[in-house]
Amino acid sequence: MAKIITIETPTLGDRSYLVHDGEYAFVIDPQRDIDRVTRLLDAEDVTLAAVFETHIHNDYVTGGFALAQERGAAYYVNAADEVSFERTPIIDTQVVEISPTMSVKALATPGHTFTHLSYVLFDPTADDDDARGQAVFSGGSLLFGATGRPDLLGAEHTHELVRHQYNSAHRLASELPDGTEIMPTHGFGSFCAATQTEGDESTIGREKRVNPVLTKDESEWIEEILAGLDVYPAYYAHMAPSNSAGPVAPDLSEPTRADKAEIRARLEQGEWVVDLRNRIAYAAGHVPGSFNFGLDGQIATYIGWMIPWGTPITLLGETREQVAEAQRELVRIGIDHIPASSTGGPEDWTDTPATLQRGDFGDLSQVRHHRTVQILDVRRANEYAESHIEGAVNIPLHDLFKRIDEAPEGELWVHCLSGYRSSIATSILAAAGRNAVAIDDHFRNAERNGLPMVNA
Repeated sequence: MAKIITIETPTLGDRSYLVHDGEYAFVIDPQRDIDRVTRLLDAEDVTLAAVFETHIHNDYVTGGFALAQERGAAYYVNAADEVSFERTPIIDTQVVEISPTMSVKALATPGHTFTHLSYVLFDPTADDDDARGQAVFSGGSLLFGATGRPDLLGAEHTHELVRHQYNSAHRLASELPDGTEIMPTHGFGSFCAATQTEGDESTIGREKRVNPVLTKDESEWIEEILAGLDVYPAYYAHMAPSNSAGPVAPDLSEPTRADKAEIRARLEQGEWVVDLRNRIAYAAGHVPGSFNFGLDGQIATYIGWMIPWGTPITLLGETREQVAEAQRELVRIGIDHIPASSTGGPEDWTDTPATLQRGDFGDLSQVRHHRTVQILDVRRANEYAESHIEGAVNIPLHDLFKRIDEAPEGELWVHCLSGYRSSIATSILAAAGRNAVAIDDHFRNAERNGLPMVNA
């Protein structure tokens, strides 16, 4: 039986897969930083025969082209996809023999995109039909308790794609044995999932019992999916064009070291200076005008969502390892060039460190008895609609730069769900000269501390 190794990218909510039989291997949907894959190939002592793309991705830059080039492997991309690089075209029902005991069959599963493919791993030598199919790599089609979202190609295509998505899920459920393992690319916090996914593993049989796309009729499921679609990161607009061009391997060499004067100059030129430390360290002291995108959260998602595309970024971290980790996160979404970085602490980056006010919902509840304060909720609109503090103004974090003038004047207490987004937002508000306090607390504690709530 083939060995399947999952390669997690939790900050983007995605998975890639390396599959081998002890001698030959193939890879499904590799991320941009292919050194993670090549290290595994070498550690397992196997030869890469093929790389498969389930679709032209919208949430990250693929490493497929670069990986196939480096290891001399065939690069399988749907024949119908319009790309500007050399690939091995593949079509519905085509079978690729990786080794005598390991074959891959392509199945057309449109819905996430028009040309989406799923890949079924099977052993052609197995006698029992139910034992032949080991796994299906379903990309953005059938997920754990959900499906990939159908709206990423634009509103004009959503209604057609959502119907394709329904039919594709039913194709997989009808053509594959119940014991077939499902290996999706998306669905672990990815914005590519149409709804929240459930669990860490699944089979076709389980999905038949629990996945709404397989338990509800078509019209009911489509209505629910379309009604529940939420916003997705703005950087997605840049991913498909990059992936269609065949992106090369990223350069992860150390950026140029910046001193205090250069950091100040870059800020004055309107560039971004990003502090990678956690929000507690940032609040205790930071470069005035810098933004706090900590490595303990979805840094690439939120930087990619909010930054004017192409704006230079200087990274500040306590160690070189922090800077390197941030580089790796950013190249995954196509932010390839980091012109400068610095390591250490605020004393190494500025002569005039600033601090950021912090509190929790208990503090907010108490302070409201003594003076007038305003509340800014930076969660997404659907989160706010479900439950919010009475009187709170909602400006989702991803909209804050273009709507900052809508933030209330005066002392402004800023919250999200757990504190990560509020620290980003408060750093942005402070850079704009606003009097803002970051609430570093879980939203469930708002009501527990007696704050008046509005619930859906």
